[in-house]
Amino acid sequence: MAGLRHSFCRLGLLAGAAMLASTPALAKKPVAAGPVIEMSDSFRAATQAADSAIKARDVATAQSQIAGLMPVSDFENYVAAGLRFELAVLKIDRQAQRVALNDMFKTSAVPKTDMPRLRYVAGYLSFIVGNYDDATAQLDYARTLGYDPIDATMLRADIALRRNKAKDARGFVQEALARQRAAGQPIPAAWYDRAISMAYSAGDWSEVGALYRERLSHYDSAGEWRTALANYLAAPGMDAQVQLDLYRLQAANGAMASERDYQAYAQLADKTGYSAETKAIIEAGRSAGKLTLTQAVTAGLMKSVTPKAAKEIAGLPAAAKKAAAAKDGSAAMTVGDTYFSLGQYPQAVEQYRLALSKGGVDTGKGNARLGVALARSGDLAGAKAALSQVTGGNWANVAGFWSVWVDQQSRKTAFKPVVVPPTS
Repeated sequence: MAGLRHSFCRLGLLAGAAMLASTPALAKKPVAAGPVIEMSDSFRAATQAADSAIKARDVATAQSQIAGLMPVSDFENYVAAGLRFELAVLKIDRQAQRVALNDMFKTSAVPKTDMPRLRYVAGYLSFIVGNYDDATAQLDYARTLGYDPIDATMLRADIALRRNKAKDARGFVQEALARQRAAGQPIPAAWYDRAISMAYSAGDWSEVGALYRERLSHYDSAGEWRTALANYLAAPGMDAQVQLDLYRLQAANGAMASERDYQAYAQLADKTGYSAETKAIIEAGRSAGKLTLTQAVTAGLMKSVTPKAAKEIAGLPAAAKKAAAAKDGSAAMTVGDTYFSLGQYPQAVEQYRLALSKGGVDTGKGNARLGVALARSGDLAGAKAALSQVTGGNWANVAGFWSVWVDQQSRKTAFKPVVVPPTS
């Protein structure tokens, strides 16, 4: 839209320069851009009056002045059309803007340097008024003249959507994002949202996750995290353990915002067998004012998991001893998961490393949780190294989301101000 406003202003400059030129009646003077200025004194005076009315936002006077114009030369027709365009902009009349542009194109006075952008503007206006064939034709024309900004690619996506060609629209949006990345320019949040929506509709959950992770690397508020994780958790066929680690990430970002968030997290922790974590979640929800003592689901869970949590914690030393003596790493993985659920991350790191060294475990899960445990322990570099080892399946998505979090923590650490103690 900023580009369009620039075009509108440029039109005003072209017309204004012509109108204010102090040339004698019917004199001809070459202009750098090509057109020949040929205006009578009376026409020039009338255009000056119209231009002044437009600048004063006096629609009635401008309209009266423009209606009385009687152009006789090619250049006068160009100037008159430019004034009609500016009046239409003032009135926010897109149809009239498009007609005025078409009248300008009928003249030979449009400067060659302006024609490419004006064809793009014409394409945008044709889209707005619902003439999608002409919109495409104008965008194609602008491209042949060397004008094909990224905004034009997004406009093509809009046209495809209006024509119910979702696959084509998605391709254009993907192209626009790729061009923006290649140009080293930030991608607007709205562009990410559009691409994510299209990937979601297409059932491409791999791209949904990748786009959300990229978006979060630039837009990382707690609300952004909650939206991204809540939407990604809707992916079909996701393992409960994977879902649990995404809820843990939501909590790590301070993005638990509702009763539903705490309740779903608590139910999932209980389902996966982590009673102490379930109890801790419910207590956190109550402390945050999102859960009440009488909230039926979590009150029932609290009663159920409280005795189990005590047994879970008491049994850890013996379980760790057995895991150390086991032939493979499955027992160590289980112990590591329990330590992880308790927030005892250094102990979890030790068990995950033992499990991976012994083998016989899901290495994707092992490295993902090792990476998270290292991150929560403060070893951000070690966390990145472990998370980078996860290359496939849903655990790669877990690792990817947590990697974004690790990068954010690294930036916060890097820019942490040094506090100089006061001199005594």
